[in-house]
Amino acid sequence: MMIIVDGPGMILGRLASNIAKKLMEGEEVHLINCEKIVISGDPEVTIERYTQRRRLQHKGTPEFSPKWPKIPNLLVRRMIRGMLPFKKDKGRTAFKKLKVYVGNPEIKGKPTIFENAKAVELKRSMSVGALCRRLGANW
Repeated sequence: MMIIVDGPGMILGRLASNIAKKLMEGEEVHLINCEKIVISGDPEVTIERYTQRRRLQHKGTPEFSPKWPKIPNLLVRRMIRGMLPFKKDKGRTAFKKLKVYVGNPEIKGKPTIFENAKAVELKRSMSVGALCRRLGANW
C-alpha cells in the first residue's frame, strides 16, 4: 500500500520519525512539498548547526566522510535515513520505499496527515527550503 504525506506545516523530526515507522512496517511512502517542512528552533542556530555538519570530515580519509546534501528533497531523505537501521538489510529495503519530492507532482490519492507532527504556533522556526537556500542550493 502507498501512503502520500504532504509536508507543509509539519515539524521535520516528528514527521521523519512517523515516516520511518511506516517504512519499517513495509509501507511505501511518498512525501510531497518537502521544501515547506518546518524546522523548529532559532534559525541562526539551525543554519550554523547544518553548516558545521556539512564541514565535518575524517582527517585521514576525507572521501569516507558523511555526505550531507543541500537540496531539500535529498536533505529530508537523509534525515529520514538517520532514523532507520540503515546498516541492516531491513533498513535498506525500507529506505528504498521512500520517495521525496520538491513541489507537488501529480500523484493520485489523498494525503495522510500525522496529527502529532503539526507545527502549532512556533515562534522561532524556518522551512527546509529556506535552510537549503542559506546553505547555497539553487533548485
